[in-house]
Amino acid sequence: MPKILIADPIAQEGIDLLKGHADVDVKTGMKLEELVAVVGDYDALVVRSETKVTAAVIEAGKKLQVVARAGIGVDNIDLDAATGAGIAVVNAPTGNTVAAAEHTVALMLALSRNIPAAHRSMKDGEWKRSAFMGVEVRNKTLGVIGLGRVGSEVVRRAQSFAMNLVAYDPFVAPDYAHRLGVELLSFEELLDQSDFITLHTPLTENSRNLISTKELDRMKPDARLINVARGELIDEEALLAALNDGKLGGVALDVFAKEPPGPNPLLDHPKVVITPHLGASTQEAQREVAVEAAEQVLTVLNGEPARNTVNAPFVAPEVHAVLEPYIRVALVVGKLVTHLAEGQFLGVTIGYQGEITEHDTATLKAAVLAGVLGPVTTGQVNLINSSRLAQERGLNVTEQRNAVAQEYSSLISATLETTEGSISITGTSMRNEPHIVRFNEYWMDIIPTVPYLLFVDNQDQPGSIGAVGTLAGRHNINISFMEVGRLNLRGRAMMVLGLDDPVPPNVMDEINALSHIYNARLVKL
Repeated sequence: MPKILIADPIAQEGIDLLKGHADVDVKTGMKLEELVAVVGDYDALVVRSETKVTAAVIEAGKKLQVVARAGIGVDNIDLDAATGAGIAVVNAPTGNTVAAAEHTVALMLALSRNIPAAHRSMKDGEWKRSAFMGVEVRNKTLGVIGLGRVGSEVVRRAQSFAMNLVAYDPFVAPDYAHRLGVELLSFEELLDQSDFITLHTPLTENSRNLISTKELDRMKPDARLINVARGELIDEEALLAALNDGKLGGVALDVFAKEPPGPNPLLDHPKVVITPHLGASTQEAQREVAVEAAEQVLTVLNGEPARNTVNAPFVAPEVHAVLEPYIRVALVVGKLVTHLAEGQFLGVTIGYQGEITEHDTATLKAAVLAGVLGPVTTGQVNLINSSRLAQERGLNVTEQRNAVAQEYSSLISATLETTEGSISITGTSMRNEPHIVRFNEYWMDIIPTVPYLLFVDNQDQPGSIGAVGTLAGRHNINISFMEVGRLNLRGRAMMVLGLDDPVPPNVMDEINALSHIYNARLVKL
């Protein structure tokens, strides 16, 4: 069974799910050097935000196939190092969506009505109604920066308050924003017009210090800023200066650049409402992210692509459902062309035909390249690092599309060019199973579910099939199925045998020595 290390606390439901399929160790609170010392024994690592999965951890994790973040942000994981090592990084982006959205709305209301300060005053025995005059959110403009899952849920809740909703997100379609009831603005326009601004964008090098002096100066003098996303999105020194200069009506922070923040003047500022990173801290969210992360881990360990792999080509859930069967087809056709080819690799041409051309095929490309490079590369090769490895090897990769597929709804082909010529394999998915339907110019139908395939290039004549079958039987090699493709009667043909057992080299020599055999090649699937 695979071994899984849980390095940060997650809900018991997630742990129980993993324990049903793997050996699970829960070791929380480890220092970096402790994690580096033990991670090499594990196939999967599960963390939250506390554990930093650095390049050193990735390098030490020789067996790691997947690192899972039980939450949405993965900035505590070295994605470049993981990608280079072929390790999938998965997250749980949907489990805490509602919790984060609700917390955003709670902070907005607390900020608008001075609830924390009023609460503190009452606890101190005071009754100062006039000191805590607030503002209504009705008819105010809420600017949402980032219309992802959380941002969209915030919008849906803010609609019930009769707010004017605007957003900035260059990566969403205007039609989506229109259906959501949001007006898309430029970043500068949003800063200029908003009474409340809430951040819901991931942390990247481009978004670090997204809100700094220049942006704060553009905001209305009584604007209120809310951050339940990532602390590093705001330049905290610039924010403090703006607050001290009276440039903002208030700020609500659930996250900080450093956590715990330690001594920080923002914590004591009278215009700042603070919570200790509670965006996902609901019982429901903790259960859901733990289970979602566990499901992603088990999917990867089962050799399948996880839908929330953050360092692989992004595929929308509805597209993933369509393309998933063809990912397995792509892996098989890539592997077959490598096993069947001879000579120095020059380039790969990947062809897409039929209905799949209507979708983003980046994942299919990665799968074909993983199949091509896997048999000839030391170390792990998968959808995560296959494109990078192809680039590093100088392999020329070409993609071709044709909206029409011959006789099938969709086809994927891989043609490997070498110094000795080219090999082409075409496949499709039927009844949720991969089918190889063409080898070079020969049409056939092979379901590659056996351990071995024997490709026999032969003269189509009486006795050809029987001679190969006789040799297999003599050496106790069980034939699962046999398929023949030919171009014309008694011409050249391609015989493919599905085998349950390997063919020793001496038996391969006997097959190749048969008078009517041009070439026989064995592929281990």
